[in-house]
Amino acid sequence: QVQLVESGGGLVQAGGSLRLSCAASGSIFRINRMGWYRQAPGKQRELVATITRSGITNYADSVKGRFTISRDNARNTVYLQMNSLKPEDTAVYYCNFRGLRSAWSVQESDYWGQGTQVTVSS
Repeated sequence: QVQLVESGGGLVQAGGSLRLSCAASGSIFRINRMGWYRQAPGKQRELVATITRSGITNYADSVKGRFTISRDNARNTVYLQMNSLKPEDTAVYYCNFRGLRSAWSVQESDYWGQGTQVTVSS
């Protein structure tokens, strides 16, 4: 059973910083892509940032230049450094791993964390 455990959320003032972490417990043969998504009240879940196994990153336009995603392949961990936070960044942040469950898997699987609340006050 694979579980993703997130940490690092909280309450911060506008302009402040937070660092989110997400680590996988259990066995995943190969994680191809790690990412962060967020969902604000009354809105759909949206992509924040992703990073491939080789380190290629992709960011939502709203966070470019402020957020940085990174990963530690050896620890099956992904990070999201969030700087210059704005009230509109307030949301529940979810980590996502996409990869192969075992060496015999022919299709990628998606794994999700339970979510961590980030609240930015003005």
